[in-house]
Amino acid sequence: MVAIAVAVMRDLFAIVMLFGIYSLLTAGIFVSLDAVDVAFTEAAVGAGISTILILSTLALTSREEKKSTHSRFLPLLVVLVTGATLVYGTLDMPAFSDPQAPVHQHVAPRYLDQAQQETGVPNIVTAVLASYRSYDTMGEVTVIFTAGIAVMLLLSAFRHREDEAGNLNDLSHHPVLKYVARLMIPFILLFALYVQFHGDYGPGGGFQAGVIFAAGFILYGLVVGIDKTRSMFSDSVLRWLMASGLLLYIGVGVVTLLLGGEFLNYNVLAADQVKGQHWGIFLVELGVGITVTATMIAMFLAFSEVRRPE
Repeated sequence: MVAIAVAVMRDLFAIVMLFGIYSLLTAGIFVSLDAVDVAFTEAAVGAGISTILILSTLALTSREEKKSTHSRFLPLLVVLVTGATLVYGTLDMPAFSDPQAPVHQHVAPRYLDQAQQETGVPNIVTAVLASYRSYDTMGEVTVIFTAGIAVMLLLSAFRHREDEAGNLNDLSHHPVLKYVARLMIPFILLFALYVQFHGDYGPGGGFQAGVIFAAGFILYGLVVGIDKTRSMFSDSVLRWLMASGLLLYIGVGVVTLLLGGEFLNYNVLAADQVKGQHWGIFLVELGVGITVTATMIAMFLAFSEVRRPE
């Protein structure tokens, strides 16, 4: 019903709110499927930081969707054909939760049986993402870094003068919101630290922690003033932080090569293989958190420096 409402409504602000609700509902579904780490990411990214960034974009455009002058028949036909193709592609899929499904017969049993023994990390999701699939995660961090740089470059041509800064509306003139938010910010940042450094043992990790960190600083900018946040994080500082997180990730791989191992094989980082894995996972997750935090803040500030068209 939420998806149908999004498709038929023309009020963009209401659509953004519904997208947030959709993400929260999806996170609840993931929790019911015991995919807590995925639910955590969906709640933090889908319902959290994405909503803020979309609202930032909306503040620079218009609240109402412009009426299309083109026929709706072709888009409807494309959607129907694409949907039918996707449904046809799922007809030969195994039954839901079928223990004999191929996905449960290959590497998954090995991860479940040996991940903690080999990496010393009780959270199997973290072990898979930061160790077994560390190449994939490095690619994801690279994509985030590239997206942040692209947004900053694209919006740099539309930035206005320093004395016209702060185009996005802030909440500093609402005393109740201001003081409640300032009371919450230290706990948000503390929780982000918990998520960052407890991701080995429970749901969390660098991606979720980075988003929560960024949300805390963005909330600070909204209630105290975007100018103050901008004075804390200049473009050069943000670019340096975005690059340093990715370089830390790659640097761990380079060190493993210099120590005689394979790229991103953490076993060689310590005399004990498990300790080496633990240190490697800790360092790459820290790099992920730094890059994600800096990228989210950079994107928000880039939007805040764009003048809304008259």
